Amino acid sequence: MTPQEMEKRIVRYGDLVPCRTAFIDAHTPGSDRKENFTIIGGGVSEAADQHVHIKDTPGFNIGAAGQPPFCRNSLHTHRTAEVFFVLSGTWRFFWGRYGDAGEVTLTKGDIINIPTGVFRGFENIGTDYGMIMAILGGDDAGGGVLWAPEVIEDARDHGLILGENGVLYDSKKGQSLPDGVAPMPLMDEEALARIKEPSVDEFVPHYVARYLDLLAYAKGKPADVISPTGRLRDRPGFAVEFLARDSVSDEAYQSEAHEILMVLEGHWHLSYDGGETTLAPGDVAAIPPKLSHAIKPAMSGAASLYRVWSNDDEAGPTWTELATS
Repeated sequence: MTPQEMEKRIVRYGDLVPCRTAFIDAHTPGSDRKENFTIIGGGVSEAADQHVHIKDTPGFNIGAAGQPPFCRNSLHTHRTAEVFFVLSGTWRFFWGRYGDAGEVTLTKGDIINIPTGVFRGFENIGTDYGMIMAILGGDDAGGGVLWAPEVIEDARDHGLILGENGVLYDSKKGQSLPDGVAPMPLMDEEALARIKEPSVDEFVPHYVARYLDLLAYAKGKPADVISPTGRLRDRPGFAVEFLARDSVSDEAYQSEAHEILMVLEGHWHLSYDGGETTLAPGDVAAIPPKLSHAIKPAMSGAASLYRVWSNDDEAGPTWTELATS
């Protein structure tokens, strides 16, 4: 692979293109300053103008959310897996039918695997702009978002209508539902009754892993974070590992699977059959199957990253006995 070909498979943090109208709550006070980034795959954006950096998917989607202090993402659920790790900032994740069943605070490096069938939202509670990186199950994550009824109703009051086709229409821009397209129906009471309301004790031990704990486990080999045998036992349609300075060697390797490198801390040297480059915090690199390559920290100091592998698991559901046993 030539350096030019590899560079097309790397999305640099500084090159990320935000969308500020990606979701139905884009005009709702408290949620109207968030930015959505679609890095690999189409993601779950409801906006037609969302920029997609790499369109080909490896069996899952990669994205990010950037928010200033006290900006929140409204209550919703997914039909497939949704995993976040904190790149920067302090974040409150909350869940339940009305967002009050439980909450947990995450800081840099912490990771959360939010299961299907649970309403969830998140808010930057830090003092600076924060960024969380996202992994979404399935090649096609579009249409996988189900909003709490009150979110859709609030959005309508602020000029945004979500069509049953999954596309947003902004009356402030003179847009309206096209002929033959009805508004997205609200979830009925039967569907709402199936929304899970796990307590903090039921949720956090099985779906949250802390950065400092992962550093302790990433000695001599990568820490197995999300897999049937991982710290968070699940089959979300992909596997996640955590790598630190002591987790890697200089030896080149290759895999039959797609491999996505998502840098958390430090600078990493990536060498591959055909060239080499350096990855910085927030960079995302898509390594194709069977490409011989090696990764190692490029300088002294803290160095960590998350590595996501494709596999043959279904993309969901993820609230399972496997995760909670």
